[in-house]
Amino acid sequence: MRDLVSISNLTYDEIRSILELTKKLKSEQKAGIAHHLLKGKTLGMIFTKSSTRTRISFEVGMYQLGGNAIFLNSSDIQLGRGETIKDTAMVLSRYLDGIMIRTYKHNDVEELAKYANIPIINGLTDLSHPCQALADIFTLLEIKGTLEGLKVAYIGDGNNVAHSLLYVCSKLGIDISVITPKGYECNESVIQQSINFSKVSGSKVHITNQIKEGLEGSDVVYTDTWVSMGQEAEKEERIKIFSQYKVSSELMSIAKPNAVFMHCLPAYRGYEVLEEIIDGPQSVVLDQAENRLHVQKAVMAILMG
Repeated sequence: MRDLVSISNLTYDEIRSILELTKKLKSEQKAGIAHHLLKGKTLGMIFTKSSTRTRISFEVGMYQLGGNAIFLNSSDIQLGRGETIKDTAMVLSRYLDGIMIRTYKHNDVEELAKYANIPIINGLTDLSHPCQALADIFTLLEIKGTLEGLKVAYIGDGNNVAHSLLYVCSKLGIDISVITPKGYECNESVIQQSINFSKVSGSKVHITNQIKEGLEGSDVVYTDTWVSMGQEAEKEERIKIFSQYKVSSELMSIAKPNAVFMHCLPAYRGYEVLEEIIDGPQSVVLDQAENRLHVQKAVMAILMG
């Protein structure tokens, strides 16, 4: 495990190692036990897409690991003025011990990883959101006690979060159903890769436009914003198309009685989910948000330690 560009690149054992170290680091942090595994190390954080959770969780995570984090937006570095990713990767490799990048084009992260000789962590791209999916799975492991026999139902836009959930579930043997409106399905290549992974792990990958069919028997109902950053021009059209995919009590009742509700945040109450659900007893969204910190610490410790 040299980088975290996509969960599709990780093995079953590597994912499990991340989850195991996450559990250890979280319990130590809660007990007030210092774990300065990255003392003297520095993480560079490149942002061309703004964020609340990503910046704070990585910055706090590096502090708790005994290291330092440097925030870099596109106006702070020459990358935003036309310097090539190759040159940026090679120069920053001389200064830093690792780079986290949150950006639009997935190819930019792949290129950064190709030319850097330090670990690269994907903080989010338009194609994938690996840190979020790892935090989601760790949250499920905490709440359910096991990942065996679980079914995750994702409903909404076939976006980067859905892609990474497809990868992590199909790698770990978790059944997953992705329910989207027609024309808003996940990337076909991601779907096919996930189906191939599921043949090895024994999980089931189900892609559908039918809400009831997708939600039945699920242990998790997961949704995300209908309008991601960069899609603002499509907002009104998307709201109309996605309206029946709003998570309500009626939709939650199709899943198992003890199903949990998940959302990666930020959430837009009244659109993709009603307040009665996201603020209700089945919601674990704050656990997901907190676990971003712990999972990312484990990823950084493994890659940069």
